[in-house]
Amino acid sequence: MFNGRKQKNKFAVLMVGMIALTLVAAACGKNENNEDASASPSASASAPASTEPSASPSASAVTATEKTMTDALGNEVVIPANPQRVLATYLEDQLVALGVKPVAQWSVANGVQDYLKAELEGVPTIAYDLPFEAVTSFEPDLIIMGSAAAVEGDKYAQYSQIAPTYTIGDQVNNDWRQSLLKIGEILNKSDVAEKVLADYEAKATDAKDKLQQAAPDQSAAALWLVQKQFYVVSDKLSSGSVLYQDLGLKVPSVVAEISKTSGSNWLPISLEQLAQLDADHLFLVNSDASTGSEALKDPVWQGIPAVKNGNLYEYPNTSSWLYTGTIANTQIIDDVLESIVK
Repeated sequence: MFNGRKQKNKFAVLMVGMIALTLVAAACGKNENNEDASASPSASASAPASTEPSASPSASAVTATEKTMTDALGNEVVIPANPQRVLATYLEDQLVALGVKPVAQWSVANGVQDYLKAELEGVPTIAYDLPFEAVTSFEPDLIIMGSAAAVEGDKYAQYSQIAPTYTIGDQVNNDWRQSLLKIGEILNKSDVAEKVLADYEAKATDAKDKLQQAAPDQSAAALWLVQKQFYVVSDKLSSGSVLYQDLGLKVPSVVAEISKTSGSNWLPISLEQLAQLDADHLFLVNSDASTGSEALKDPVWQGIPAVKNGNLYEYPNTSSWLYTGTIANTQIIDDVLESIVK
């Protein structure tokens, strides 16, 4: 019996396939955050006219002055005293957590990060690869990039002609906590970032205690079904970090072994390995729901103990399980508690 939060919108098949390739090739959140994050799918979306951000700056931001910061690539970036039109594509989780509404939001094949739909209502989209013309049309006063790859070649020079451009770098970008704190520093919201992080840690600790009381020493795994191929989340990244580090659930031996093979957020898992998956609970992100989920009819899948025991919890690909960040991870914690703590 499947449980889980349902959402109306679904990503296009192209978006799912390309995100899967990206998540398998390199760490996301990649995130997701940033699942995980955490992806650079190959698709495009038009950029509608921009809108003014609605979030009010904090008191510290109001009294802030212009400052110069050196980014991960060694660029000295002059940060506006109180940026009002921030573009930080695929870092929206951190922005929203800090109370900042971006001038545009990441998209691919007309799909967005649906788990942030409520918070980003009314925010126009921009294609994931940030075409220069589209970036210009939004008139940002600050651009924040996650990875070095986003500004490789002459891209940095072109973006910095549009607005001050700060790259937080792969090391920080791959750790949502560091990313949140760094973006807080950039936006003069360090106090907000620290409070958000403290609140998250308190929630995770409380959830961990509840899980240990309700289901002590239980193991779990998160799987992603994409075009008839299963992927398992790493034991240290994306939603795997939430399950094992934050919530203290046990890592199945198969997951631990597969995680040693790559530093990606999501790793392919064969049917033979699935047959050995000794997890008490399975969390499944099903991107094949619209095409029949044929892989779920395989006898090997149906023979997995967690599946036979009814401890399978299914979520659409619009859920937060493919991403990482304060908001994504908070939603994942809520899903785990709802599923396991009866």
